[in-house]
Amino acid sequence: MRPKILVVDDDPHILVTLQMRLESLGYEVLTASDGEKGMDLSRTEEPDVIMLDLRLPVLSGWEFLKEIKQTLPMTEVIILTAEGSIEGAVNAIKEGAYDYLTKPLDSHRLRIVLEKALERGETYQEIKRLRQQLKRMGAFGGLIGNSRPMQGVFKQIEQVAPTDVTVMITGESGTGKERVARTIHDLSPRRAFPFVAINCAAIPAALWESEVLGHEKGSFTGAGSRREGCLVLAHRGTLFLDEVTEMSLDNQAKFLRVLENQRFRRLGGTEEILVNVRFIAATNMNLQEAVRTGKIREDFYYRLNIFTISLPPLRNRTEDIPLLAQTFLEEFSEKHKKTVRSPAAIVQRALCDYAWPGNIRELRNVIERAVIICRTDQLALSDLQKQLSQPVTANPTIEFPVGVQLADAEKELLLKTLTFTGGNKSQAAKILGISLKTLYNKLERYGLPSEKTTEALEGI
Repeated sequence: MRPKILVVDDDPHILVTLQMRLESLGYEVLTASDGEKGMDLSRTEEPDVIMLDLRLPVLSGWEFLKEIKQTLPMTEVIILTAEGSIEGAVNAIKEGAYDYLTKPLDSHRLRIVLEKALERGETYQEIKRLRQQLKRMGAFGGLIGNSRPMQGVFKQIEQVAPTDVTVMITGESGTGKERVARTIHDLSPRRAFPFVAINCAAIPAALWESEVLGHEKGSFTGAGSRREGCLVLAHRGTLFLDEVTEMSLDNQAKFLRVLENQRFRRLGGTEEILVNVRFIAATNMNLQEAVRTGKIREDFYYRLNIFTISLPPLRNRTEDIPLLAQTFLEEFSEKHKKTVRSPAAIVQRALCDYAWPGNIRELRNVIERAVIICRTDQLALSDLQKQLSQPVTANPTIEFPVGVQLADAEKELLLKTLTFTGGNKSQAAKILGISLKTLYNKLERYGLPSEKTTEALEGI
């Protein structure tokens, strides 16, 4: 099927000329002399590319562009502009247009721009088909979940994946931040190029420049040859900065320039290198708290925090646990060459009632170990209880009478949560959605021992 091009321009000469040129290139061509007619054709014909003059009668080109990006977001728009109004075309690109062509049109540039626009449109359509297929399976890339929180995450990934915007992923340890980063990469136009992940906490500050920027031969003792850093390895692809708040302040300052203009010099080098990299970062810390305490530079934070995706802890998406558990069960049954059927209802209820302080990572590890030790064809509660950091029991509930003082309710909530976690304050803080420091402050405020909390709970 021939690609379909719609030309919207109020100049009859442009319409005739472009139609002849485009048809000679093998395209199917539609034309409209004003914005309203062009919009009607767009809705009925769904062209692959729209060539649009901004100065149109009835419905202006600006109004047309805004509406078409809402109704047909995958359709690429190429702006047709006179020599003296290039600034307007550039502004249109900021609003979602793909590129612009100046009148009179150059045949060579016309062909190149159209081919690239169609190529990108095909990429978006392929991504759209993949997304729809994955959603029908209750999955999205490497992610699994039908819960409302995860559907919200999937929607955010849909929005940001086709762009080159820097993404910050936040969430507790084990919630799947790297899987989200890989899914964004896999659903982006960069998916054919490398995805390079670095753990900022695992790279000593003194070796950071060498690992990330690379180094020249002889730049330091032991540098016997040039080494390309992660930035060059990720060229045209994605660089994932895991635990980014663990990067030293000095290295944050050095990396800021890379984030701003994608230029850098190797350690010991003089040549400036330009790369084309999409950046995705992740942290399990509260970013505002990290800025306030000086853990992360404010300018570095604002450059990274353009589009944020916050992952819910597993305890806030318990309806996804059976699907996750079944997925892991099938994976590890095949890996360890065992036949273990779906967990019984009582086991599924126990999995859903557990607090999962280690989130999906803990669930995955627990299921694998349970599969290994399981001696029948179905998981039993005993297979799970040996693997968990606390007994498999239902989460306790708390009831307060109307009129209870807020301070008394908060104190009771603290005590019950700490009872549930066996005095593990880090786990209690995660369940309550507060920092460990805040938990200690509250314990002191209510006169509860902060160091030997378990002793204070005896007899409760």
